[in-house]
Amino acid sequence: MVRYGLVPRFRFSLIMPIIALNLLVFVCWHMLDRSDSGFMAQNFLVSWGALLRGRVWTLLGSVFSHYTVLHIFLNMFVLWSFGSIMEQVLGRARFLSFYLLAGIFSSLCHCLVSAFFLGAPELPALGASGAISGLVLVFSLMFPKERILVFGIVPVPALWGAVAFVGLDIWGLFEQKHGGGLPIGHGAHLGGALAGLLFYFGYVRRKMRGLDQA
Repeated sequence: MVRYGLVPRFRFSLIMPIIALNLLVFVCWHMLDRSDSGFMAQNFLVSWGALLRGRVWTLLGSVFSHYTVLHIFLNMFVLWSFGSIMEQVLGRARFLSFYLLAGIFSSLCHCLVSAFFLGAPELPALGASGAISGLVLVFSLMFPKERILVFGIVPVPALWGAVAFVGLDIWGLFEQKHGGGLPIGHGAHLGGALAGLLFYFGYVRRKMRGLDQA
């Protein structure tokens, strides 16, 4: 999904350092030991099994981790598209805090879903999709009528686009439960969306009401 119509005002944006860090980890995947016991797999892949073995930092490390060109391109493009405006709206510190917490929460959701719903506690995951799902959902709730481009082509109201993608993730998760589906971290996506929902109703909406009353 791509947003358009709202233009960020920050001269310096946290989006660029975040993208740069993702690119650095991507390069490391292709330069360092990437075997199952290698440095990258031990620190930048998250799974329930990894958490049980004490590697809790993978909840965050995996958020900055991508292995294929298509994966990092799509995630960074959507991050730039939505994150730039959300940084402007939320403020840099709050934006960064939410992005990191949504990423950690989405990683935890992947672990719980893979272990207790899919029955695959060692199923690893990586990628910023969960944190980005949280950003997209907050954006969609704040600007429900703003037009976004689904798959970069189809213009729809933001809220409808977000609901559609949440529905696809729920469908995909049940497909995986029955042995089908695509190798996508639907649990992480849904976890990020849930983080966005909680953040919006727990903070953003109350903040907006306070501004209205003032």
